[in-house]
Amino acid sequence: MRVPFVDLTRKLLKFSSLTDRGIARVLSRGILILGPEVKNFEIEFARYIGAEFCIGTANGTDALEIALRACGVDAHKKVATVANAGFYTSTALHAIGAEPIYMDVDLETRNVELESVRKVINEGVYAVVITHLYGLAVAETEAIIKLCHENNVIVVEDCAQAHGASIRGKRVGSFGDAAAFSFYPTKNLGAYGDAGAVVTTHKEIREKAMSLRSYGWREKYVIESQVGRNSRLDEIQAAILTELLPNLDKDNERRLEIANYYIKHIHNKEIQLPSHEISSFVAHLFVLRSPYRDSLQKLLAEHGIDSMVHYPISDIDQVLNNDKSSKTQLKNTKILTQEILSIPCYPEMSDEEVEYVTRTINELVLS
Repeated sequence: MRVPFVDLTRKLLKFSSLTDRGIARVLSRGILILGPEVKNFEIEFARYIGAEFCIGTANGTDALEIALRACGVDAHKKVATVANAGFYTSTALHAIGAEPIYMDVDLETRNVELESVRKVINEGVYAVVITHLYGLAVAETEAIIKLCHENNVIVVEDCAQAHGASIRGKRVGSFGDAAAFSFYPTKNLGAYGDAGAVVTTHKEIREKAMSLRSYGWREKYVIESQVGRNSRLDEIQAAILTELLPNLDKDNERRLEIANYYIKHIHNKEIQLPSHEISSFVAHLFVLRSPYRDSLQKLLAEHGIDSMVHYPISDIDQVLNNDKSSKTQLKNTKILTQEILSIPCYPEMSDEEVEYVTRTINELVLS
């Protein structure tokens, strides 16, 4: 048996009647950019998150940059973020010219903790980005935001992997000053191409974000910002996302069903399973840990099971941050880059595939 890490053709077939309906609406109107579908999705997604406003963007990385700029981040300001999340926030910060300050994460949750935030506040950061990685909401989100706001520090949530995750019934993306979402096709809520959004409850942040995504216009052709760009969610992607949004919670339930099966049935002494608080987890990725990670990945491939490493290089070890790698010690982040491995976990997986992955892992001898 071959088990792909993700098979988007299954999703495309499952939702074809819905997405065809959305695309047909767009084509019948002949409005392809910033039309009624974008406005409708922005309303529906903001309502789903529990926020006041949503501003569609071309992709999730643009959403991060626009959210940060709309919150007042500019060149040379210090912004704290984690270093184990694929350099996406770092990319936005480098584009702005801001200075990344890196925080270590908890080995078990792989997310930032309150004490790490406390340390960077003492270093004089202007803003903190809290990343809800792998679909797990940062447990101390409310305490982190309270601490930051007491110290006049902005908080931006990176929710690219956590659509629908919640803390005590409140969805991520509704806590911070602003939040950024990616709708890359493999996300829990994925478009059929690149797409993203900024979410906020603050009218002034919304207005700045809307200007920044369209050239920095105050009104059409009247520029008010030198750092505006062309980053607009197009009508077809908005229509597709609108059709898929009502199915997000059901798909998240299936992801959790698979994750729970793995947690209950994988028994291999050389592998450490996540022990997440399921109520705040939407299983965007299911990530194992093993000191024999490379052997595990090789053996899985030999049995037809795809896997990926999210992520093999920390942000401080990327070439762009050579000046930081010798100065910043992130012990847990370093361990995770050497030991983590993501195995298939997506709604369209069959029970047979899930059982095969589990059985195979249990039979592997790694040491």
